[in-house]
Amino acid sequence: MLLAESEKRAGWLNRVNGRADPACCLIYNPPISMAATHKALMELIRGIHNIKPRHRGCVLTIGNFDGVHQGHHAVLARLQEKAAQLGLPACVMLFEPQPLELFAGSAAPARLSRWREKYEALKGMQIDRMLCVRFTHRFAEQAASTFIEQLLVEKLGVHYLVVGDDFRFGKGREGDFHLLEEAGRRFGFEVISTQSFQLSRQRVSSTLVREALKAGRMAEVELMLGRPYAISGRVAHGDKLGRTIGFPTANLALKRQVVPVGGVFAVEVICSGKTFPGVANVGVRPTLSGTQARLEVHLFDFSGDLYGQQVKVLLRHKLREEQKFDSFTALKEQIERDALAARAWFGLPQFHLPSTLLEKKGTQD
Repeated sequence: MLLAESEKRAGWLNRVNGRADPACCLIYNPPISMAATHKALMELIRGIHNIKPRHRGCVLTIGNFDGVHQGHHAVLARLQEKAAQLGLPACVMLFEPQPLELFAGSAAPARLSRWREKYEALKGMQIDRMLCVRFTHRFAEQAASTFIEQLLVEKLGVHYLVVGDDFRFGKGREGDFHLLEEAGRRFGFEVISTQSFQLSRQRVSSTLVREALKAGRMAEVELMLGRPYAISGRVAHGDKLGRTIGFPTANLALKRQVVPVGGVFAVEVICSGKTFPGVANVGVRPTLSGTQARLEVHLFDFSGDLYGQQVKVLLRHKLREEQKFDSFTALKEQIERDALAARAWFGLPQFHLPSTLLEKKGTQD
């Protein structure tokens, strides 16, 4: 169970709700189109072989939907509008792994969202069906005409298709938007190019989100995503070094070929419907000779056991880059400074400075 000091928790929430700057709002309020207002659950179709005759007839969009950002939201809104007009289910087709991950491996762009995170995001957006296609070399080598005729026409019975005008498919990337338009005229379905959602006259894309994440521009990331960037996972046992210096951490393995973000952040942790502020490091822990990327988060004013629990960590504000220190003592002192900085960002009361920092502060004065 999660245990917290109720008075401190209540005080923190009051400070959050009373904060004037909306860009620093600590509680994420989902849009009204989230799953709570949806009348039916999204159906997940795992693989082309699980498409049934009853699935024939839909409006469809195809893409990676990495990050499920505001550009994707605009596409999905258009899809839902057309689905309502035609009285057909709205369906999203995505590929797993993402195509570039198959072809480029570790050289592929860093993934913003794992499959589960995409599923959870799309599930809350009034989509009727999600078709997850296993992307293999065999699938990639099929003719573009086969993809259109056997999958889009025969199996899915597409009436309306929304794709990017740069969408490519089929062997040798022979299929493109114009080929889909020709097929639409032949088989009787409409093909529409996605109108790019723009923010300050700039197109919103997964690439732009990655660039902003890498640069630590978290407020910009939130605007493009429509929510704070989050990493989800199950808390695992670590080496418990943080506990020995007064900063116990919850540890999440980052199961990705390439991690899109790194450094030290002021964060919020959502677990079992409750939200806790904290400070987190995302990286390989170079001071401790680490090699595997992980997320380590320390929750403020919290007592309890998170091991084995599924949590979501919202990265709200970047404090600094990850760095290697000359000693464990130097690392400990920096962790203390990071905790102070994160508490200040959240507007939380400062804890007492550890004696090591007090001594240094005194000599500098």
